[in-house]
Amino acid sequence: FPEGKYHKQIRIEENATGFGYEKLFQEYLTEIVSEVWVEDPYIRHVHQASRYLLYNFLRFCEMLVKGPCKVRTIHLLTSYDEGGGRSQQISGLEEIQQSLRNYGVTLNIAFSSSIHDREIRFNNGWMIKIGRGLDYFKKPQGRFSVGYCDFDLRPCHETTVDVFHTKHTKKM
Repeated sequence: FPEGKYHKQIRIEENATGFGYEKLFQEYLTEIVSEVWVEDPYIRHVHQASRYLLYNFLRFCEMLVKGPCKVRTIHLLTSYDEGGGRSQQISGLEEIQQSLRNYGVTLNIAFSSSIHDREIRFNNGWMIKIGRGLDYFKKPQGRFSVGYCDFDLRPCHETTVDVFHTKHTKKM
């Protein structure tokens, strides 16, 4: 396909399974990917049930660390938790940041009060927009239910994934 002319749309149906991050992103994570931009207003920890938002981002980072790409820098742009969960949000993100450092990956975190769109960009020109951002998985039935650990087995919320290739990925 000619660069800049590629667009693919994936529709994830309500309760569909088999859409873990590896399945969705792996084909775009070539060896040359070293930098990733994640814009998602909802990487936060509003209350106990929403800790999954931080876990989702952590799971995404784990996929990047496993390769085959050689990610060295992840840029996260999100919004502050508006409730009383801001300190948990920040400490959770700092813990992820520290953990990534052990793998030679730098996590740059920035906050915006006006961010709305959700997109993920790789420095090889691929851009993925997910209607629900990284949070398209349903809450697991329980801590010992199938799908708790393996996102491929976790039912999803209905959402649309748009994949584009741009010749020049815009810088944040």
